[in-house]
Amino acid sequence: MYEWILPSLREILATSELTINNNSSNNCSSVQAEQQWRVSLAATENLLLQTLGKTAFSSHQGLVLAAPAPLFSQPHLTQTLKTITFTAKPFNPLALMPFAMDAEIAENRENINIQKNCPQESILPLLAADPLGAEQFCLVFTDKFRLVLVLSEHKNGKKEFGFSFDAEIVEQAWRSLGSRVIFTNPELFAELDILVKNYPLVAPNYNTVVQFSQLLLQELTITENNHITYNSPSNAPIPQPENKQITRPDVELLQAFAHEVRTPLTTIRMMTRLLLKKQDLPSNVISRLQIIDHECTEQIERMELLFKAAELETNKDTINTTQSVHSQLTKMSLDQVLQQSIPRWEQAATKRNLKLNVALPKELPMVVSNPNMLDRMLTNLMENFTRSLPPGSCIHVQVIPAGDQLKLQLTPQLDCENQSQSFKLPIKKSLGQLLMFQPETGTISLNISATKNLFQTIGGKLIVRQRPQNAEVLTIFLPLEVSHHEAI
Repeated sequence: MYEWILPSLREILATSELTINNNSSNNCSSVQAEQQWRVSLAATENLLLQTLGKTAFSSHQGLVLAAPAPLFSQPHLTQTLKTITFTAKPFNPLALMPFAMDAEIAENRENINIQKNCPQESILPLLAADPLGAEQFCLVFTDKFRLVLVLSEHKNGKKEFGFSFDAEIVEQAWRSLGSRVIFTNPELFAELDILVKNYPLVAPNYNTVVQFSQLLLQELTITENNHITYNSPSNAPIPQPENKQITRPDVELLQAFAHEVRTPLTTIRMMTRLLLKKQDLPSNVISRLQIIDHECTEQIERMELLFKAAELETNKDTINTTQSVHSQLTKMSLDQVLQQSIPRWEQAATKRNLKLNVALPKELPMVVSNPNMLDRMLTNLMENFTRSLPPGSCIHVQVIPAGDQLKLQLTPQLDCENQSQSFKLPIKKSLGQLLMFQPETGTISLNISATKNLFQTIGGKLIVRQRPQNAEVLTIFLPLEVSHHEAI
């Protein structure tokens, strides 16, 4: 049941599994919701600037439906986007004015009072009883993507932020708004509906979602005092909550975007594997589908690790986390995991013109860990490791017993053919509490602290040894199986 005769945008987003919102945890505060709203708007503005480009003026590059005020201040966007604002503010003379139509439409409707001072912006009213008046929202329509962001307030005063790139959810949000236009300005609904239909109803593009997530993370700057500032010049200072334990907006947003990226990739992989089951496919098509499947799997597993790291950071102060982690550990064959992982390591090394040497003992003892997580973490660690080495280098992988543990060590040998070649360590910048950014490659990955925490959850330990003017040496320790008892 809806609160009113028409659903609010919060209610529409709540019905979708593809919606990302901050209501997944009871600890999320109204301040955090406002922070997420502001940061997401700044990322949206930057995404639009990048996707629309610095082209000449055009009124058909995008459409924005917003409330309760215009949200973007960049001159290029205000000129190239048609913006329509919904408001329930009483005694606002502008609220009675219809949205600005194209010149050819306006010629046929001379009785309509069009705003002359800013032809790309206009205002439509909301009824006073409409709960949508208590929501701040932004619907974006372009040729490349559709997006909806909503900051809503419950009756108890608590605020909630949610967003979705799912085109069907954005379409439902527009239908809800369109129904309201029929109530307040029925003669204008058809023209507005035509404007929306100018932009395709297509599935979200993976690259767009990743680009958005990178822009959003770049907007977050965590200071030493846990205060949050934003790169967007239009944002006002944000008060801090009294409970500092829940001030982790970048962690929550990392969870959200890891899920948002993983969802379309899973769909793409499923469709790819269905195609691979078809008979009599040309060999070149099979090869390309297999590449798609591999790339999707690689990024899905990467997103799952990011999500797991964010989840671990969110729950690190709870008692049940440790119990839950240890309950997932079991005795396992490391040899079996390595047989699956090594071909992927070789592929990652070959892709970057590196050599991989693996030295394994004849027999590997059983270890205690989480088989699925260990495989993903080792592959992700190797992927990040190869990105930090210059072409021509070697990676030596050695596995040896070390007391009651098994040691797996990654040692780089820079430029095997020319050891005298100079090497500069890649620059890495911190992004929030969990991520680091490598400007040279554009790579975003978990930082050392988050990676170490993940290895702890699977019973292991990661040690990173820094070498001056040289690459890092990574060592992973895994506990051996105890023959007489398997409890940890």
